[in-house]
Amino acid sequence: MVKKQKNKAKPSPVSKGMIITVAVIAAVIAGGVYYLWITAIPVNVDHPVFATASNVYILATHNDQGYYYDEQSTKTGKKTISSTNVDPAIHIPKGTLVALHVINEDKDTNSEQDLNIDAFNVHTRHLKYFEAQTINFLADKEGTYSYYSILHPEMKGTITVDP
Repeated sequence: MVKKQKNKAKPSPVSKGMIITVAVIAAVIAGGVYYLWITAIPVNVDHPVFATASNVYILATHNDQGYYYDEQSTKTGKKTISSTNVDPAIHIPKGTLVALHVINEDKDTNSEQDLNIDAFNVHTRHLKYFEAQTINFLADKEGTYSYYSILHPEMKGTITVDP
């Protein structure tokens, strides 16, 4: 007498849990790539710029003479703040990706500060005391452009894009 063998399904080497894990990992990677792609787009262009940004720090504050911007330079690797550089003129080579860091250091009046550069579509939100905002833009047009505050019209300076 011949016994019939039952057709047993072989266990699949890929389990349902493994499929879910791979799908979650793929979604996380896709989300990370999307985030990096979106954050690599400066405010004044419509495509990503993958370059090392040149950091420019602008402090917004005031003294007895009024409100002003001060530049904080880190070009030498050391932080130096000079109140002699009131409403500084900033020079940047053309084609530079700029990470503009605006910091409200006006602790005495508890007032809000802002910074705008119309030529490069740079507009910070109204920053409260010790708030900061970083805006990336591409210095893609030669010339001298104004930056200013809407909240404090006496605060102004220039940014020059050199050839």
